[in-house]
Amino acid sequence: MNNGAIVIGLVIVALLIRGQSRTRPVHGNGPLLLLGFLGLLGLLAFVFGVASVVKYHPLGAATIALTAASLAIAAGFGAARARTMRVWQGPEGQALRRGTAVTTVLWLVSLAVHIGMDRWIDHTTGVGLLGASTLYLYLAVTLAVQSLLVRRRAAALA
Repeated sequence: MNNGAIVIGLVIVALLIRGQSRTRPVHGNGPLLLLGFLGLLGLLAFVFGVASVVKYHPLGAATIALTAASLAIAAGFGAARARTMRVWQGPEGQALRRGTAVTTVLWLVSLAVHIGMDRWIDHTTGVGLLGASTLYLYLAVTLAVQSLLVRRRAAALA
């Protein structure tokens, strides 16, 4: 993963942490616009990442397994962070949520794990930028899982 991708990842995660550290209503649709943007950007980057590898040789089983594992890890971190979010009913009956210090730590650990997985993926390919291309997809998956689980907790309050 190049330094530019790491900086972009850190900026995105910093903005997510900042937003999740504040008390906010839990909306039924969640952050759909952000998830859609990250998902689309992630899929496009992933396609280019795969193309950067298959131009020289087919994807190996280890590369495919590590990429799938990276996305599964993203889902796991999303689920873990969802459990650390405070969710309660506000005075007007709306569901509110706010992240805790543990939520912040899990975001940072998640990004560090992803950077490590990126390097491992790129090591298995020997060429291209497949590992680095998974950043936005990783963020879309982890945020989608977190959002879904927080919304479920909020719906249980009603």
